[in-house]
Amino acid sequence: MNELIEWFGENQEALLLFAGKLLVAVGILVAGMVIARILTNTMTKRLDKSKIDNAVVSFMAGIIRTIIIIAALLMALSHIGVQTTSFIAILGAAGLAIGLALQGSLSNFASGVLIMIYRPFKSGDYVEAGGVAGSVQRIELFTTVLKTPDNKTVVVPNSKITGSEITNYSQEPIRRVDMVIGVSYSADLKKTKEVLMQVITSDERTLQDPAPRVAVTALNDSSVDFIVRPWVNSGDYWPMYWDSMERIKNALDENDIGIPFPQMDVHLHHPKGEVNELRIVNPEQAGKLASKE
Repeated sequence: MNELIEWFGENQEALLLFAGKLLVAVGILVAGMVIARILTNTMTKRLDKSKIDNAVVSFMAGIIRTIIIIAALLMALSHIGVQTTSFIAILGAAGLAIGLALQGSLSNFASGVLIMIYRPFKSGDYVEAGGVAGSVQRIELFTTVLKTPDNKTVVVPNSKITGSEITNYSQEPIRRVDMVIGVSYSADLKKTKEVLMQVITSDERTLQDPAPRVAVTALNDSSVDFIVRPWVNSGDYWPMYWDSMERIKNALDENDIGIPFPQMDVHLHHPKGEVNELRIVNPEQAGKLASKE
């Protein structure tokens, strides 16, 4: 006991110095925890105002809090004389190993954060992304879940989405319906244009602004092609497309405007040099030719 008291007496100055350093180290650690809490709370409030997903906010707040606390702990240990160089080297090596092992997952996570921050689409939008077209069901940290029109659920990695083009069909309130209608060369182009315009303007789903457009777009081998482009609300796109195709066909028939059928002329060569012509036509055309003969 006397030896212990003697040792304390001999090292009193050093012990007081160490106690002071220990108090400062504890203060550094406490200050780091307070700073971490203040920063994470401030960041959480600001990110909440930007309507970023709560999962991303919590995850990012946790990462920042952990980094600040680890930095404060290393500073505290260094202040009391502990060599932290080896700890930093170990943490760096561990971080590198983890990063290499989880390279794909980290890439998906980073892409998920970007999607939730910049919001190129939201839940419910119909998009084409990562080679898949469908309605967005959920946006998660590592994947995005899409539901295709035929009711299949597709889970797409976020890195695949951000690494390719994203087409959002629901972001704009209106869309243009693009249709190409081919008619015969014998058709009256002015009358055809009037009939096509009448079909789309008589539909109440067609918007007047922007105005619908009908025009000749190409002179093909066997047809004159018209573009028919009405503007509709985004939700009416496909119903308008399907209904217009049926109504256009009926309107063209009622006005005796022909729609050309594919046909092919085949020439048969005989050994004596005689040439016979064989024409392959649509069955409906074959009936018309037979009636003429």
